[in-house]
Amino acid sequence: MGQHVKYDHRTTSGDTHVAERKPIESWLTDMDGVLIHEGTPIPGAEEFLRRLRESGKPFLVLTNNSIYTPRDLSARLAGMGLEVPEECIWTSALATAKFLKGQRPNGTAYVIGEAGLTTALYQAGYVLTDNNPDYVVLGETRTYSFEALTKAIRLINAGARFICTNPDETGPSPEGVLPATGSVAALITKATGVEPYFVGKPNPLMMREALNTAGAHSESAVMIGDRMDTDIVAGMEAGMETVLVLTGLTEADDVERYPYRPTRVVKSIADLIELI
Repeated sequence: MGQHVKYDHRTTSGDTHVAERKPIESWLTDMDGVLIHEGTPIPGAEEFLRRLRESGKPFLVLTNNSIYTPRDLSARLAGMGLEVPEECIWTSALATAKFLKGQRPNGTAYVIGEAGLTTALYQAGYVLTDNNPDYVVLGETRTYSFEALTKAIRLINAGARFICTNPDETGPSPEGVLPATGSVAALITKATGVEPYFVGKPNPLMMREALNTAGAHSESAVMIGDRMDTDIVAGMEAGMETVLVLTGLTEADDVERYPYRPTRVVKSIADLIELI
């Protein structure tokens, strides 16, 4: 373990240079597009997670989705054959709750979201109310109610601070894309003139809180993701090594369009098993 790990910066033009890095002691990975795709495990994911569990190294599976609690997600992944303990799952809902607890302990919030978000805020000591709340907190939900959005707009106009779990504009479904938190936030902003504070990726705050939760250090941690504009930039800004997998939204030809690069680009999570 005392040896330094050498990572390749690989670009689409084929040039390579080698950077010397600290050994990887902690692993953070995105879920959708890295471990699963449309409800199906990506080949290599099961072995990758097994190696992590056996290694004893700290690891977290991250998701911007705030609908589910870690227990829910652990059960859903288990149904796909992927074993991830609930304490190894970090969501934008948990990050939002931790952020608000630090900002305004025992505060109040009007919440638009599902159990993943309401449970996290409740466990953080928050009172959920529509009576002069400190915050309006917006997360994902399967059904955005016009009545709830109207109430949120009025509360923000009355002085409530506007927080969003994540900026994702769309989400996947078997029928096609769905409007997600970022799109609904834009509607509220248009109606109020108030921009929200987004806690989830690409905010490096979510990554730092995940590192703190895992007891990890950025200098010896890696972030694995499938999106340059969320996973990779957030990991980079948090001071971590970054690995882009090509099993999700970003393709190899897309990498050169960005002004920053991942530490490494691989085809899939299967290519990282031997590094654990």
